This record gives sequence, structure tokens and C-alpha cells, in this order.
Amino acid sequence: MSDVGRDDETEESPVADQEGLETSSEPAAGTAPVKVDHGVTPAMEIASAWSWRFLVVVAAVGVIGYIMRYLSEVVVPVTVGILLTALLVPVTKGLQKLRIPRGLAAGITVIATLIVVAGLLTLVGTQIAGQFEDLSKQVGEGVQKLRDLARINFGLTDSDITNLFKQIQKQITSGGALGQQAAAVGTTATHVVAGLFISLFCLFFFLYQGEQIWSWLVRLFPRRARDKADSSGRRAWVSLTAFVRATVIVAAVDAIGISLGAAILGLPLVSAIGILVFVGAFIPVVGALVSGIVAVLVALVAKGPFIAIVMLAVVIGVQQLEAHVLQPFLMGRAVSVHPLAVILAIATGVVIAGIVGALVAVPTAAVLNAIVNHLAGNDPDPEPPRRRRRQPTPADD
Repeated sequence: MSDVGRDDETEESPVADQEGLETSSEPAAGTAPVKVDHGVTPAMEIASAWSWRFLVVVAAVGVIGYIMRYLSEVVVPVTVGILLTALLVPVTKGLQKLRIPRGLAAGITVIATLIVVAGLLTLVGTQIAGQFEDLSKQVGEGVQKLRDLARINFGLTDSDITNLFKQIQKQITSGGALGQQAAAVGTTATHVVAGLFISLFCLFFFLYQGEQIWSWLVRLFPRRARDKADSSGRRAWVSLTAFVRATVIVAAVDAIGISLGAAILGLPLVSAIGILVFVGAFIPVVGALVSGIVAVLVALVAKGPFIAIVMLAVVIGVQQLEAHVLQPFLMGRAVSVHPLAVILAIATGVVIAGIVGALVAVPTAAVLNAIVNHLAGNDPDPEPPRRRRRQPTPADD
């Protein structure tokens, strides 16, 4: 019997050895794990762990950025549609309160927006056509004043200035450059028209079926992450709508103030200056600076240096009112973004997508700031938007 027992143990020993090999890495119960010294300090282990994770995140962001840039002709119009939706949702809701169906209310909102934009463009075109003769005469006088200033302050002769203008004209009208510019303008015009139609379609369906679209997007997340994704989207939407509406009010105040100043000073193209200031105000800091410079240049060309200085004082006064009173009061803590983050976001947007990137950079930064603060539990409001039974879209909040 003892031999049989030993034979059984001998037959089972390979299995026991195999199990021992498989479980040798795990310490026995009640014993401390064995630490192998690889000569790496704990600080280096932590740094390496953070490093490879950081590289993975950077690679993921790079891939997403490349895809978005490759599909920019679709991404940009959709982004514009989202921004317009954040601005025009109250109009659709107001029409719904008048017992107008949601689809019809969305269609009326889109058509009314097109009518307003077309009216503004018609106003600018009419004003330019009506003042073209006077403006061309004033431009000629302004150019002569600039020549005089250049001659006095920089010691340039008339021949130097004439040669400079001839070189610029030659560069612009050269065959290759002119052909390339014409092709570029044609391609850009095609992209703009296509993007306009995509933005309008997105605007209509975001206003009409935003609830279903948002519910579908939430269902794409894992089941455990849906609540967080839904609440983060709501918080981001609240921040975006607050930012867009506050920016529109600030832009309107800027445009009205600078246009009134230009009208009082008797400048030409007052409506065009106002619309330019309104559009430029959507790019914080940079847009206001550029539109203000344009208004000052018009004053310099049309009325001379003294009126240009007065116009500069008007622009600075309006922009100071905007920066120190309107923006802090209207935007508040919900969309507070540090000025350094604003500048860096604008610079990044310009590098990635030019003017369009500058337009969407700050709203994107505000949305990301809201999402990060919400996920970290640092919401400015004590109670985030609650999830309702039918999972409404952020456009409904």
C-alpha cells in the first residue's frame, strides 16, 4: 500500500510542479510579497508610468486632431451649426410657446436668420455703392496724406514711394501669382458655399431633433459612463450657451458704440464698420483689436490724423467698457476662462484652422473648462443639471 501511495504521489508530481510554477509568482498566504530590486528608484517608476500614459494621450489627441483637420470641411460647418444653435434655441422655444410645431418653429428660425444676414449684407453693399465716389476721392486724399507723412518722418522721396507701389502692383498682377490667387479664391468660395449649406442643415436638425441626437450620442458611451457623459454634456451646453449669448451682447454693444462714434465724427461706411466690429468681437482680444484698427484707418484716410486720434480714443473707451464691465457681469463664473488661456487658445486655433480656428477656440476652451470642472467636482453651481427620464438634448436646457 505504501508503494502504491508513493507511485500516486510520483504520478501527481508533474501536475504539482506545474501548479507550483504557475503560482510561484504569488506569495503564500500570510507572507509578504517578494520585491525584486531592478535598480530603479520609486520616483523613476512613477515618472515612467506618467510618461507613457502622457505619450498615449498625446498620440490620441494628435490622431483626433489630424482626423478633424482632414475632415475640416465637415467639422467646421458642424461647429458653426452648434454655435448658432446655442444662440437661436430661445427663438425656437419662444415659437413653440405660441403652439407652433417644433419642426415648423425650427424652419422659421433658420429662415429668419438668413433674412437678417441677407439684410445686413444688402445694407453694407448699398452703403458702399452710394458712397463709392466720395470714398474713392477721400482714399486718394488719404493716400496723399500718407505719402506726405512718409516723406516727412521717414525721409522717403516721391520716386521711392512710387517704386514701392509699382513693386506691390507687379507682385499682385504677375501671371502666376494672379492665377494662383484666382484658383485659391474659387476653391475657397466653393468651400464656403458648401459649408454654409452644411451649417444650415445642422442648425435646422439641431433645433428640430436635438433631443433624439443627444440621446443617441449618450447611448454610444458604456452603460456605466452614460450618466457622467450626460451630465457633462449638459454642463458644457450651459457654459456654451452662456458664452455665446454674452458674446453676442458684448459684440452688439461694441458695434453700436463704435458706429455711433464714427457717425458723430462723420466717417464713411458707418454700417460696414459696425458689422465688422460685431463680427470681430466674436474673437476675444484679437478681433476687437483688428476691427478697432480698421475703424481708425478709415478715420485717418477720410478725415486726417486728428479725427483718427479721436476715433482711437472712442475705440479704446468702448473696449475698456466691454472688458471691465460687460464681460465679467454677463459671463460670470460659469464660463470664466483665464486671460492667458484665452490668448493661448486663440493662438492655437489660428495655427490649426486660421480665422475659423480663432472663432471657435475660446468657446471650445470654455466647454472643456466646464467639463473638466464638472468631472472633478468643482462646478461653480452647487447642483448640476439633473437627468430627466427622456434624456433631453442639451439644446433643450
